[in-house]
Amino acid sequence: MLRGFILGVHVLLALMIIGLVLLQRGKGAEAGAGFGSGASGTVFGARGTSTLFSKLTAVFAAMFFATSLTLAYLGARPTAEPTSVLERAAQAAAAAQQSAPATPPAAPAAPPAAPAPAVPNPTVPPK
Repeated sequence: MLRGFILGVHVLLALMIIGLVLLQRGKGAEAGAGFGSGASGTVFGARGTSTLFSKLTAVFAAMFFATSLTLAYLGARPTAEPTSVLERAAQAAAAAQQSAPATPPAAPAAPPAAPAPAVPNPTVPPK
């Protein structure tokens, strides 16, 4: 239940980060408009103030990292209940083996006896 909720939030955060990054203008967006008229300082220099989109991107990225770490922690913990049919069968077999009384191993069977020699079958009728 908790893992599914966190996974849903994680996917929504990823989609919001993608949307915000696509909406932002890049550093080189002004290069074509001011080509040579002093705009090169803004293209390659530091940006003055951060915009709302960049602040939201940073917040969503931090939340994305937090949900990533939480999902990794929840995924590494062993679950108390088996989730698949094979795990349930293995758990039942282990429980049956532990609850069975300890019996001494049976004595090995005697080796098979050597076959008796074949009796010749007379093919000639007696006279």
